[in-house]
Order: sequence, then structure tokens, then C-alpha cells
Amino acid sequence: MTARCGRVRVLLSLSALLAVVAGCASGPAGGPFDGGFPGSAAVSAGARAPVALAPGDWPTYHRDAARSGLAPGLPPAGGVARLWRAALDGAVYGQPLVVGDQVLAATENNTLYALDAATGAVRWQRHVGAPARGAELPCGNIDPLGITGTPVFDPATGLVLAVAELTGGRHQLVGLNAATGAPAVSREVEPPQGDRLAHQQRSALALWQGRVQIAFGGLYGDCGQYVGALLSVPVTGSGPTLAYSVPTPRQGGIWAPGGPVADGERLLVSVGNGSATGGGYDGSDSVLALSADLQRTDFFAPASWAQDNAADLDLGSLSPVLIGRQVLIAGKRGTAYTLAADHLGGIGGRLSQAQVCPAYGAAAVDGRTVYLPCSDGLAQLTVAEDGTIHPGWRVPLNGAGSPVVGGGAVWVVDQGGDRGSGQLDLLDPVDGRIRERLPVGQVPHFASPVLSGARIFLGTMDGVLAFTGA
Repeated sequence: MTARCGRVRVLLSLSALLAVVAGCASGPAGGPFDGGFPGSAAVSAGARAPVALAPGDWPTYHRDAARSGLAPGLPPAGGVARLWRAALDGAVYGQPLVVGDQVLAATENNTLYALDAATGAVRWQRHVGAPARGAELPCGNIDPLGITGTPVFDPATGLVLAVAELTGGRHQLVGLNAATGAPAVSREVEPPQGDRLAHQQRSALALWQGRVQIAFGGLYGDCGQYVGALLSVPVTGSGPTLAYSVPTPRQGGIWAPGGPVADGERLLVSVGNGSATGGGYDGSDSVLALSADLQRTDFFAPASWAQDNAADLDLGSLSPVLIGRQVLIAGKRGTAYTLAADHLGGIGGRLSQAQVCPAYGAAAVDGRTVYLPCSDGLAQLTVAEDGTIHPGWRVPLNGAGSPVVGGGAVWVVDQGGDRGSGQLDLLDPVDGRIRERLPVGQVPHFASPVLSGARIFLGTMDGVLAFTGA
């Protein structure tokens, strides 16, 4: 069952065709999109003309393919107030997306929504199948388990794409016309190794070179036979699927919420702990560079990889952070490493390292300044041209979500020590001072706000919150 490093696997699509019947919709493009697909399909009826993105759009996790979390050109932030609250049919673990005057959100009940950005009114909603339930999974902490990874919007086709986990642990890529909710793509996407029930699609989807990049890890608890993998599927839904599997017999999940990071002609992903704790290196606890055909072309792993694997102190908890031509990574051990982007360094080959904090989620980057989400707060640091790490201010929080930057402020969710006590914090980027704090109730792990013009959007455990503050 162990794959060799960099091996490319091609998974042929099935030939089942999904019939799109406009009359089955209820309300404005509502109604179910049959989630019981036994195979794969590509349907063009729901596609639309290319869409020109506007400066205020947020089409992917942390706004851009590099996952910077930076929204430039926003008016100065201040006087933040709640604008609206949309109660949906489940928790919104992924970041909402913003395209034009619509907010696109997906729930753990496997329903995608388009909301009016000004009012929160539902423009369309589409249920794509029954989610998996905790009783049928070997472990995990999300129940029901539906769409967890942040979807992605493709301006070339006008589609919003998401991966839904369905009853039986099946994983389905779905694409909907973002303007109408009409179905356009449905395709089964399963990791090439292990038990599909033991896999979870937690990472944000990435759009790169006309293909959707889909990362897989395990369920909370690291149970069952899962092997971390990255799949690459054409946006159109037709054509071969490429796959990379971490070359470890078990584990090695690719699960950080920020998902794959595009760096020119390659993707960067972080990998969790594998099953090896001695002997030969098993390709886990690492930062990987993958080519367009999903060959592994470079990697970094700490010299302590075996101990990290044994103690679950791996790098897979944070997505790689691009800073010019350098990469920063930090994981559960709390050590931050800088790497040369053109040569990640192999085992132990870092440029510099510093003890910062156990990091989870995705960082935000503004120039050479990084805002790092820690298990107990938010840490600011700068990376010098030579790669040395210079820690700055640190703000204690009850679990930091993934921060974003815009309007002269750093925005971060304090997840709250008590159930339902989450806060949205507006921080001064110079000294970390909390300038404003707003209650948001119960939020998912790694919750991350979205900045669009004078509006702020946040997924919660029961829908989407919107604020205004400029």
C-alpha cells in the first residue's frame, strides 16, 4: 500500500452522466442536487461565461493563491458593527467567499448558499447530498460531516467548486454556477490509498493551472487506515485525475485549513505525522513542493522528524507561508523554520529556526511581516532577507483562528474558552493592541474572517455573520 515518492497515479473518471433538470429546483435555484452519485460526471449546462474579478472579491481561501490573507486598498478600519446574521442549515467551517455582491458559503449539511452581501438574504441554495454521520465514521469531531474545506471560485467558468463528504464516507467534487446555483460538475474524488471512511477533506481547495487541487488527511483522532494525498482534477470535471500519496504506510495527512499554496510552477503543502518513528524517512512531517503532474520535486523535514512523528508534533498543522522567495513553516512543536523557496533543504536543511509557538491554521503575510496563529494567541514576527526570524509582539487569546490583514488592522477570531464565547478582534499591527472586540458566538476551529470593501464576513457554527466597519 505504500506509494513511492513523487509517483503520479492516474484515476480514470467513470462515464456516468448527471442529468440536470431545471424544473426540479425549488425557489431561486434551490432543491436537492442528487448526492447519491455512484460515479462521476461532467455537465456543462450550469456553466457560465468568464467572470472578471473585482478588487473586493475574495474567490479563494485567504483571498489569493499564495494564501497571503492580505486585502490591499481597503479603507481604514474602525467603528465595526454587526450588519446581518444568516442562519443556515449547518456549521460553516470554510471561509465564505465573495464574488461581486454575493457571499458564497458551504455547510456541514452539504448545502451551498449564495447570500446577498448587503442584507444576508438567500439568493439560492442547493443541497448536494446527505452528509456522513459520526456513528458511521471510525472517529472524528465534526457531526454531521459534509463540506469542511473552503470552496473555490473559478472566474474562467463562473463555477464555485466544493468537496462534499457523503453518507458512507464518499467524497464528491461538485461545481455549481455561482450566479444561479445550477449544477455543472459532479465527480467522485477518493484518495488512492487506505479506507475512504478514515479520510477527511479539511484543507481549502486550490485552483491552479485550470485544475482543482484537493488535499486529504485523517479524522480527528488519527484513527483507521488513511494516507495523506493530494488530488488534481480538471475544473470542467472531465479528464484524468492525478494523485500524489505521501509515501508512508499510514497517516501523513495533508489537512492544514489553508490548503495547497501556489508558488509559480509548483504547489507547496505541509504534511502531518507519519507512521515511521525511526529507520528510513517516510516522507511525512514535511513541506513538499509538487509539480503540475504531482511529482515531488523538493521537500523539507526537520532533523527531529522521527521524534515529531512519535509525539504528534508535526508540521502539518499550518499551511506553508510564502515570504518573497522564502518559505516559513511552523507546526505543533512550536519551532518555526525558514526555507529557501528554490531549495527547501531536505532533512534538516533550513535557513533559520526559532522557537515561537505551536501553530495551527493559516498565517497572514504583509511584506516580510507574518501573523502566526498559535494555540494560545497570535504572534507577530518578521523574516529578514537572510531568513532569520525576529519575533515581535504576541497577544494571548483563547485559541486563535487564522488571521487576515486589511484596512490598517489585523483581524483574528478568539475562539473563546467557553462554548459560544467567540470574539472577532481588531488588532493594531504595530503593537498588537486590541482596538475593537465583537462577540460572534460559537465558531469552528481555525475560523477566519473575510474582508471585502467595508464589510467583514465570518462563518460560524450556525451560518454566516457580517459586519461593517470602515
